[in-house]
Amino acid sequence: MISQLTHLNWFSVLCAFIPYFILGGLWFTVFFGNPYKTSLGKGNETLPNSPIFIAGPAICCLIITITTAMLIYALNVNTLSGALEFAMVAGIGYLVTNTVNIAINPNIPRPIFYSVISGTYHLVGITIVCIIIVAMK
Repeated sequence: MISQLTHLNWFSVLCAFIPYFILGGLWFTVFFGNPYKTSLGKGNETLPNSPIFIAGPAICCLIITITTAMLIYALNVNTLSGALEFAMVAGIGYLVTNTVNIAINPNIPRPIFYSVISGTYHLVGITIVCIIIVAMK
């Protein structure tokens, strides 16, 4: 599986990573900023701004994009329908489910609301990643 790293189109990985990362910035500020803050129980607050809140998601999106590309190559996904199918399996099976699992803790006062906002972001993001990786394969 690790051998897939040498076969990847790294330009496609970069082209898939960028919109996934940018989507996150827009998703949690412009598109769903207030609902996101509400899901965290901080509806009337300004969320802290620190480099970790930019660098951390960027690194995570990059790792998710690279891993997705490796799996797409290993599984020989070559069609748009295959990319969409893979996005749904990986997106729902891993990203959305893990988001829900993370949200179910005492520190997130509205875990289902948080899960819908964050899980949907990851599902849309992984779909974009899969389409770009397969299209540029």
